[in-house]
Amino acid sequence: MSKTSAGARMGDDQALALYQELRGTPGESFDRVAARLELTEAERDSAHAELVALGLIETAAVGVTGAAPALAPQGTTTSGTTVVAPDVALLRLLQHERDRLENRLAETSRAQTTLETLAGPFLRAGLEPATDVEVEIVDDADRIRRELADVTASVRGSVQSMLTGSVRRDEMAAALERDREQIARGVAVQAMYSHRVGQVPEMIQYLAERAALGVEIRLSPVVPMNMVLADECFALLPTDPRDPDSAAILARGPGLVRSYRALYAYCWQAATPYGQEEPPQNGGDGLTEQQRAALRMLASGVKDEQVARNLGVSLRTVSRLISEVMQELGAASRFEAGVKAARLGLLDGESPDQPPA
Repeated sequence: MSKTSAGARMGDDQALALYQELRGTPGESFDRVAARLELTEAERDSAHAELVALGLIETAAVGVTGAAPALAPQGTTTSGTTVVAPDVALLRLLQHERDRLENRLAETSRAQTTLETLAGPFLRAGLEPATDVEVEIVDDADRIRRELADVTASVRGSVQSMLTGSVRRDEMAAALERDREQIARGVAVQAMYSHRVGQVPEMIQYLAERAALGVEIRLSPVVPMNMVLADECFALLPTDPRDPDSAAILARGPGLVRSYRALYAYCWQAATPYGQEEPPQNGGDGLTEQQRAALRMLASGVKDEQVARNLGVSLRTVSRLISEVMQELGAASRFEAGVKAARLGLLDGESPDQPPA
């Protein structure tokens, strides 16, 4: 082929010509075929990169005898070039795209589950007009404290809070004084803490003093986030529930706050009243590895369909596994099963209800 005809082939045409020559001359090196087509070094490297990206050739670097060849970087040429059939290359590309889409769908499913848990079931009933809802992101700690002090000072009906960690020692006295003042005004005060926080020495005395003032306290194995609710018009919670130090969301208006109150009520029902012993729980010793795997995925927010794909079973089998898990743990719902599993250390391998170091 003349230089003129080879030069007339640009981009895809040059790559196609190279590929056809390579298939027609098995065993001949990539460089020799490129030289026969009279391609420049830049044209050769461009065509090589394109064929590698399409999966039509695989180039192995020359290494130590007996060692497994490593794929060479795109844009380089060596003597060890494997030509891949078009149908095989297409199938590989489709499989790669399918894997990428499945990973993306799994991420989307987890995000959707989180949003549904926080708002979905609770926003369906009676949303207020959009003008009654205000949402603000605040990352100034002093501003957050001022907003919280103003709201708790003016609250009329109820204050509800959940806390993932301990209260700072220098803040306990002010918090107790706030409890005393609110309860004297007839405000119903509820507070939720984790079982582990309730075993911290300074917190034991603090919780006892709050309870003596009339604060209704409950302990739970799982406290999803820090949250403060006042009446039906104010909510304070973190933008990232996994990071208590993240910026805060200030939400005002019953249309939105009502959804957080419903979430709080849901967690409250699963918690244990302060001072009461918990009934003995089944230990989950009878769970199979497959049942434990399904339980961990569900607790992480994975949808049933993805659980089925990950385990290589049908949706009907997933439903059966969940029913067996609930029966083994003595749970009446998936949520209760998740709470009991967390309490028993089945989700993270930790022993249940151990105090923090």
